[in-house]
Amino acid sequence: HLVQEALGRLMQNRTTLIIAHRLSTVRIAHRIAVVEAGKIVELGTHDELLAKNGLYAHLYGMQFRDAELLLGTN
Repeated sequence: HLVQEALGRLMQNRTTLIIAHRLSTVRIAHRIAVVEAGKIVELGTHDELLAKNGLYAHLYGMQFRDAELLLGTN
């Protein structure tokens, strides 16, 4: 949570490129590019990409399902 807050402050009024495996880090981005095998396969906001039900939605679901299993909150 501290990382997202710090990024939010640093990103104000500037273009910022974030490369991340943790999808919670990129949720606040205005535009997210999903890259697979070196190619952009999806582009949009967090909500748009979830609605497309493509690779981003699949990875997001896997990441947070795994976190819930580890925490026992499923």
